[in-house]
Amino acid sequence: MIRRIIVALVRLALRIYFKRIEVTGLEHVPLDRPVIFVLNHPNALVDPVFLLCLAPRSVSFLAKAPLFRMPVIGYLVRELDSLPVYRRQDEGQDVSKNQETFVAARKLLANGGTIGICPEGVSHDDPGLKPIKTGAARISLAAVSTGEVANLQIVPAGLYYTSKTSFRSSALLYFGKPIDVPTVDMDADGIPPRDAVRELSARIERALRDVILDAEHEEALQTIARAERIFSADTEEIESLTDELQLQQRFIKAYSDLQHTQPERLRRLEVRMIRFEEELSQVKVDPEELAAPSSTLHVFTVILKRTILFLLMLGPAALGAVAHFPAYQLGGYLATKLSGDSEDVISTFKIISAMLMFPLTWIVVAVLFYVFFGWIAAVVALVAIPISGYLAMIFFEELDKSLGSLRVLMFFLTRRRYFVRLLAERKAIRNEILSLGREGATTRN
Repeated sequence: MIRRIIVALVRLALRIYFKRIEVTGLEHVPLDRPVIFVLNHPNALVDPVFLLCLAPRSVSFLAKAPLFRMPVIGYLVRELDSLPVYRRQDEGQDVSKNQETFVAARKLLANGGTIGICPEGVSHDDPGLKPIKTGAARISLAAVSTGEVANLQIVPAGLYYTSKTSFRSSALLYFGKPIDVPTVDMDADGIPPRDAVRELSARIERALRDVILDAEHEEALQTIARAERIFSADTEEIESLTDELQLQQRFIKAYSDLQHTQPERLRRLEVRMIRFEEELSQVKVDPEELAAPSSTLHVFTVILKRTILFLLMLGPAALGAVAHFPAYQLGGYLATKLSGDSEDVISTFKIISAMLMFPLTWIVVAVLFYVFFGWIAAVVALVAIPISGYLAMIFFEELDKSLGSLRVLMFFLTRRRYFVRLLAERKAIRNEILSLGREGATTRN
């Protein structure tokens, strides 16, 4: 019961924090056999929460031992049936206790359960996958080879964030094809042979790389993201986060090839893309907003309809913004302060602070209404304030869209020749990206 309540609350928090969440590859998740999920780890506690809430199976996690001693979080990980992992980098940990954890994990799998593991071992800000640990392979091989677990499969789960530190960004949970676990001869101590562990770990790593955005350097990732923004803004083919991820994966492959075969041409393209985005920035237009209006009348009609909607929403949205502003600001400040230079934990702190401070805000407002207006007003406030907060969020998102459309329209009307030149430049950059991609594919073949 406690687990269901926790899952429901954090699922709601995810849906509010992220504007768009997609899950793909559910057909790869077995529903009738034990499973170990292996997950990349770019975003601290947010990563396992995605698997917890969106996997079609009830998942228990291997979690680092220090989490079990933390206030609130320790209670949550215990209620979610997590198993502690003792790491050498955590001060005062006895790594020999991991044998007990492995035994418990095998028992859970033997009962048909599922386990979630982040094999990188640590959350991070690197643009690609860190070298993975061997725990998932060792648990899997031991479970199958001792006969304790039958039909075990390992399912890679990749997380892709459009902007992992930003409120109302987007995220994708991508399940890859499952990996069968072979039976091997155990050594005299009941431990899988090292060669078998290394081989299975390598298969896990390759499978994970297929479902994540894996770049060698941050500079490469920035260039690829820039190319994807320009490319997808000039086509209607990119409709889902899965398409976006796969497009960026292709860009990464092409980028790696071009660094070796045509570095100067690649550099010229990078400079051209940077210059293009700088020009858009000067006129305060985003790449995806740059599109010739179908008609001035149509744009004004849309703006008029949105204006009427905004006027109707203005009162509740203003109330929600004012009521939630202190908690919102305090949560952002604490997240930035506590995370230091580690971007991978910012979203975790933001979500936890929101889950604590927003309900506290609702209670404080309800108490004030009770003191001044009575219990009926307090009940109304307790219902109305969260709803008004949600309306405020939608209001400002739609307002931002409308202002963006209006900026593009004014740019089109007042500087049409410059507008058309930028459209042509984006088309030329896209054609160059396609040309380089075709040439790279020909070279590989």
